[in-house]
Amino acid sequence: MMYNVRGENLEVTPALREYVEKKIGKLERYFDGTDDVHVHVNLKVYNDGQGKIEVTIPIPHLLLRAEERHEDMYAAIDLVADKLERQIRKHKTKVNRKLRDREKEVKLAAPVSIGASAAENEEEFEIVRTKHFSLKPMDSEEAILQMNLLGHNFFIFTNAETNRTNIVYRRKDGKYGLIEAN
Repeated sequence: MMYNVRGENLEVTPALREYVEKKIGKLERYFDGTDDVHVHVNLKVYNDGQGKIEVTIPIPHLLLRAEERHEDMYAAIDLVADKLERQIRKHKTKVNRKLRDREKEVKLAAPVSIGASAAENEEEFEIVRTKHFSLKPMDSEEAILQMNLLGHNFFIFTNAETNRTNIVYRRKDGKYGLIEAN
């Protein structure tokens, strides 16, 4: 595994780099047969003293990403390593389940139909509620007010200036974001 460790408002000491490589390096056992795994680690320290670690591992057919905030940077590294390991195990379980299902289908000599895979996907991603509403033209400030009045984390609206669909959302840091559709 090749590591790219960067620090923002923080000097990455050799001990910190070594700890990151040790903890994230334990995940290498899951990457058998994958050459040149690049690990991008971004360490940040905020004014309130909290540290944040973001780890991104792009591998073929999967992007692993986790982030964690904690007062202790070493504890944050531990938490991120645990998150990444859970993601890898979840992905491997899905892949293995699909392989077993395919093997069963071949053994039974049953024809593979599109409907069967669609039913399988419905079990994984079940839509439990559908809402219909018309998008009211407004500016982003009014949309944020509406979102807060409703107590939601996001709000979809038509931008009065551009006449395009936009989404405002509340970020983890308490600030707001805007998504503009093309």
